[in-house]
Amino acid sequence: MPGLGVLREIGHLFALAVTVVKLTFRRPFQVREFIEQFWFIASVSILPAMLVTIPFGAVMALQVGSLIEQFGAQSLTGGASVLVMIQQASPLIVSLLISGVAGSAICADLGSRAIREELDAMKVMGVSPVQRLVVPRVLAVVLVALLLNGLVSVVGTLGGYFFTVYMQDGTPGAYVASFSALAQLPDLYISEIKAGIFGFIAGIVAAYRGLNPKGGPKGVGDVVNQSVVFTFLILFFVNTVLTAIYLQLVPSKGM
Repeated sequence: MPGLGVLREIGHLFALAVTVVKLTFRRPFQVREFIEQFWFIASVSILPAMLVTIPFGAVMALQVGSLIEQFGAQSLTGGASVLVMIQQASPLIVSLLISGVAGSAICADLGSRAIREELDAMKVMGVSPVQRLVVPRVLAVVLVALLLNGLVSVVGTLGGYFFTVYMQDGTPGAYVASFSALAQLPDLYISEIKAGIFGFIAGIVAAYRGLNPKGGPKGVGDVVNQSVVFTFLILFFVNTVLTAIYLQLVPSKGM
């Protein structure tokens, strides 16, 4: 039955996530592999993240400013646009780039190793492929996501400031004042929590699909596409859940 197959896949995915968490604290930790993967993921993600964030922040600032202007509350443009960027846009931008760029690379690497039977050879030698290959990659994705989220938040905030002040004739003082009046530290906390969780999900899904390719080299391409699509779907669902929980637990600061 198709439904049982889906549940089985979900169960295997959760089992891999639990195994990765357990093996993270087991020696030996693959420090060199972690550093290499961290550097690779960061190098291929930083520039695209900035290039996506600048126009995204600009469009968001212009749209929010246009809507707020209709209500005569132009002074709140800065706070509203920055809160949207930090709470929602920044983690999603980071997660989509991480899953699309780093996740596809991880999935393709593990998938090619699987079809060459390297993973089976590692198991025969008593080496856990999850501990040797998956754990450092997942942790590298999580760390890059956390750091990249801070960079995207800063770039998006500066972009929103520029377009609000110079394109919509806003005042710098009102922009900063509205941001300080509406923003609070939990907004930054939830942004980093989202980025970490999204990075972990992206790494786990990419690793799971890469460890289980079917159909030879063509199957590797198929699982890469599947991992990106599945990650997008999971991330949007998890983002909705986390946002709903945050809004219920943390009251708005208000003016």
